[in-house]
Amino acid sequence: MLSRRRLLTSSAAALFLPAAVRGQLVEADPGTVTPLLGDARVQRYRVGVVVVAEGGPCRGLYATLPVPMAWPEQQVRIVEEDVSRGVRGPQFRTLAAGVEQMVISIPSLAVGTGEKAIVTYELERFAILPPADTERWQIPEKPDRALRSFLGSSPYIETRDRKIKSFAAEAAGDHEGWKRVEAIYDAVREKVEYRNGDLKGARRALADGWGDCEELTCLFIAAVRSQGVPARTVWVEGHCYPEFYLENADGNGCWHPCQAAGTRAFGSMPDQLPILQKGDAFRDPDRPGKQLRYVSEFLKGAAIAGGGKPRVTWIREGA
Repeated sequence: MLSRRRLLTSSAAALFLPAAVRGQLVEADPGTVTPLLGDARVQRYRVGVVVVAEGGPCRGLYATLPVPMAWPEQQVRIVEEDVSRGVRGPQFRTLAAGVEQMVISIPSLAVGTGEKAIVTYELERFAILPPADTERWQIPEKPDRALRSFLGSSPYIETRDRKIKSFAAEAAGDHEGWKRVEAIYDAVREKVEYRNGDLKGARRALADGWGDCEELTCLFIAAVRSQGVPARTVWVEGHCYPEFYLENADGNGCWHPCQAAGTRAFGSMPDQLPILQKGDAFRDPDRPGKQLRYVSEFLKGAAIAGGGKPRVTWIREGA
């Protein structure tokens, strides 16, 4: 049987405790209403790292990398672990309830030798259907602490920018609730032409009138946040899109997706790409002092006298 070990963090230290076993399914975002789910696609996804010492031996290597985690529209389980003998781990930890990291260490690596840690997941990814009654979904009047973190500015999401706030207010007009968010969505898609380019964020996308999926996502999120609507980035393989949070008359909330770039899809998501993480303002204990828009792979270590260095291959692909 494969074991899956979870890493929990505290302000004092990292604690390694036994946790889930193979096949456990965990649902994120407790307390929210699950969106209406459509057809499911079952797929396998490999993540990991291969490290080879070149030019000399290495020691004290430590690596983290994001891995798929469970969401209402995505269930996950580990089906295979391919870990060489010189690797300690893998362990797993969750950052801000939006991304899970695999953590490994390699105490020493002789010149010309390599170690690997590759985990294969089975993902059951559901399409999301639009709600039958959109009138019942309203902007939360008193968002709790967790939701308030999705109302402020994030890297490249300049929620407090004067021009973005003006753009959002004009687009929203007299609409309320669902219709207010949808009006902003349509205004973003009308204002910003889809065009590939370097990351420049919401402010520049509004000023330039063009951008790719990240710019469209950034501008939509910044605009609706300025109107009091919690929103966040959903990162999938090779793409991203936003989702926004509204509550029904009973005070129960739900995260609703929309396709900022591509075929129009508001309140639904036909794509079934693997979800890698959700959010756009992360703190990683291994990169203190930095606010991360996306949690990427990370490696540190030291060369033993002689000038060795690790050659690293990150693996993130469909299996």
